[in-house]
Amino acid sequence: MPAKLPIAGLLGLRDSGDIDWAHLRAIQHSVPASKISLRLFGHGLLAAIAATILYPILPTAYLVGWFALVAASLGLMFQADTDLQAKPGRPLSKGSAARHLRGTIAAAITWSMSTPLAWLFGTTSEVLAIWAVIAAVITGITITLGTAPLGAILFSVIVMVPGAVILALSGWWAASVAAILMLALACWGFIVRAENFLRGNLAEAGMNERSQVVSLLLREFEENEADWLWQIDTSRRIRSASPRFAFALGCSSDDAEGQPFLQLISGEYWETGQFPNSLHDLAERLKRRESFSNLLVKVTIGGKERWWELSGTPMLDNHGKDVGFRGVGSDVTEQRESSEKIAYLARYDTLTNLPNRLMLNEALGDAMRYARQWRSRCAFLMIDLDRFKQVNDSLGHQVGDRLLEQVALRLKEVCGENEVCGRLGGDEFAVVIREAKDGEIVNSVARRLIARLSEPYAVDNHTLYVGASVGSAVAPRDGKTVEELMRNADLALYRSKDEGGGEHYKYEPSLHASAEERRQLEFSLRKALERDEMLLHYQPVVDSNTEELVGFEALVRWDSKDHGFVSPGKFIPLAEETRLIVPIGTWVLEQACIEAAKWTSNVRINVNVSPEQLLEPDFATTVVRALSRSKLAPQRLELEVTESIFLRDADVARSALEQVMALGCRVALDDFGTGYSSLGYIRKLRFSTIKVDRTFVQGAAQGAAESVAIIRAVVAMADSLGMSTTAEGVETSDEAALIRDLGCTKIQGYYFGRPMPSGEALDVVHRASRMRA
Repeated sequence: MPAKLPIAGLLGLRDSGDIDWAHLRAIQHSVPASKISLRLFGHGLLAAIAATILYPILPTAYLVGWFALVAASLGLMFQADTDLQAKPGRPLSKGSAARHLRGTIAAAITWSMSTPLAWLFGTTSEVLAIWAVIAAVITGITITLGTAPLGAILFSVIVMVPGAVILALSGWWAASVAAILMLALACWGFIVRAENFLRGNLAEAGMNERSQVVSLLLREFEENEADWLWQIDTSRRIRSASPRFAFALGCSSDDAEGQPFLQLISGEYWETGQFPNSLHDLAERLKRRESFSNLLVKVTIGGKERWWELSGTPMLDNHGKDVGFRGVGSDVTEQRESSEKIAYLARYDTLTNLPNRLMLNEALGDAMRYARQWRSRCAFLMIDLDRFKQVNDSLGHQVGDRLLEQVALRLKEVCGENEVCGRLGGDEFAVVIREAKDGEIVNSVARRLIARLSEPYAVDNHTLYVGASVGSAVAPRDGKTVEELMRNADLALYRSKDEGGGEHYKYEPSLHASAEERRQLEFSLRKALERDEMLLHYQPVVDSNTEELVGFEALVRWDSKDHGFVSPGKFIPLAEETRLIVPIGTWVLEQACIEAAKWTSNVRINVNVSPEQLLEPDFATTVVRALSRSKLAPQRLELEVTESIFLRDADVARSALEQVMALGCRVALDDFGTGYSSLGYIRKLRFSTIKVDRTFVQGAAQGAAESVAIIRAVVAMADSLGMSTTAEGVETSDEAALIRDLGCTKIQGYYFGRPMPSGEALDVVHRASRMRA
């Protein structure tokens, strides 16, 4: 509605604006229609009083005629009001409003005759008496018809104007003017009352509609959501329990009504008095009449513990008096359990159920804070399993996982109340020592760990042997932060692994220098090929009987501009660890083939191949490219692999070697007897050569019966399979004679030549060619 309603609209004379006047007219006429009985009774009673006043002075015919007109007009009004009562709340058209108005005008005309009749046939006293009746009629009209202003105004004007004229004609000018002023005030009052009535009625209707909408939304909320509404009185007893709330309480709405709220949700705690903290919190908030939101409360329903999330606010009546609490709640037990599970998974390793890296970080942080506070020490031990990778690769990840589970159990056995053990990832574990007053505590824990973890394991009918390497750092001496202490313990562990494993090493500041040197070495190694720093040396391989040259083994060397000449034992493991061995190995293969193409056709070239190279999907293509660029015959290329290639992915390695063999290349098994593979791989791949490791050669030269037996067995096996054998590391004539007597077909070692540059190797080839000629 606008701020001010137009008077023409209120009177029903003209519909203007975007207002629904038909609806407003229905509201205006709802009061007259509802008070039809009062109107008929009032009009009839006042008509009887007027007739009593007029009876002594009026002729009977006039009196009967006037009374008949009154009755007829009342009949018209009754019919119009009855029609309105039959259509409550429906929009009222102008025509229907006009029909109602006709009955009012008829009644007004009939009443307007009473004053002239009293003036014509009676005295002043009769006129004044009739005026009193007219005033009562106007008052009744104000009560019963005031909300429909047009009818009330027309009635008042029609009834009062003749009386005011008669008063003027009788010389009562003051009374006439007063009557006119009263009429004007009455008309203005009708309009004001009509507008106020409309506004009040619409406001009340809006409130009712909003209340209905809220009730509907709340009902739909309870029906369609997992939440429910709850309400308690000042004594904390349940009131107006909704079906869903009652269901959450495990009873019906009738049973829940009037029950103590806290007692119902406390369960057995109500008897013991040992309430959960969340219930205490809820009770305190209710006691202090504090509003609360999303309060997590542990309840007991039907003997089972549940978690509710409650929100509530105090209720006040119209006088501001406390009448209880109401709010909304929901059962969040499943969400709570999921959250707890997520929190557990975030801090514990799913395989071993040990604390994971995150929780170890937190435990170490707590230990370091405690150490700072009490001026004590704590320690961090990093543990890595030795030879676990070989177990995992050879027997599969399932066996490896079961092994890790047993390792976790042993760690728990070793660690006491002062230690927290956990898994960092893979085969790396860690222990936080909360109080490490002296170094002997750290040493003692480390020794027990190594000893217990190095004992044999029984997994799926396999007896497995893995050791453990430990690196430790002590705070605050070796690090002021968690990250620094863990990094330094890792450096100590790296030192332990670098020294062969199975030992405990403490952090030393010098380890940083080693780590920095390794970092710089890796940085330079990444640029070595670009800078053309790599070069090849070639070591001769001769026939054991004739001592004629049969080939060379290509050996990579690195002459760094930053670090000078770097030992292969130093940069090759680094290259394998960083996978730089793949591009380096490709370069070695291509350069070796190019150099070998310059030699006579009876001299072969042996090239070492890393397991990382074999796992590349295009390894065979790399070999084909090297042969095509160098124009080297495939039969003159022999690739040397170690048994470790079968520990990563045996199928991929075998497939790659079979493709190379299909090209016509030869494949040699290097360092035989020092690895972990089985003889089955030799049968499946049909190697061209088996190389006997130098450790067996030196052992045989020193008279070790085991080494002699191993060499004899390898030679016999190779002969039976049509393979040749090469003995490595022959350095003296006695060793050469021994190897010759044991039946090896080829010899390689310092006795026949050290690794040499390509130019010297070419000279050796030429001399051998002249000697053969």
